[in-house]
Amino acid sequence: MLGATSTFKESQVDSDLLHTEKILADRKTFYLDLKQNQRGMVVKITEDVSGNRDTIMVPAEILGDFIAALSDIKATADEHA
Repeated sequence: MLGATSTFKESQVDSDLLHTEKILADRKTFYLDLKQNQRGMVVKITEDVSGNRDTIMVPAEILGDFIAALSDIKATADEHA
C-alpha cells in the first residue's frame, strides 16, 4: 500500500540536500534524496523497516537508465498481476 509523498527543498541543516521524496509502503518507508557534493549529484535511496536501514547511491548521470529499467520491470509486473 503506497502512502503520501512529501517534497521539500534544501535546508540549512543539510546543505547538500537538493530534493527529497518519502514513500510509505506497508511497514516500510523509502526516502529518495537528491544530493550534490564536489563530485556531482547522486540519488540516495534509503529503505527503513522498523529502524533498520539499507541505502544505495545512484549517480544522477545514470538516472535515465535507472528509471527506464524500473519502468520495464513495472510493465512486466503489471502483465503478471
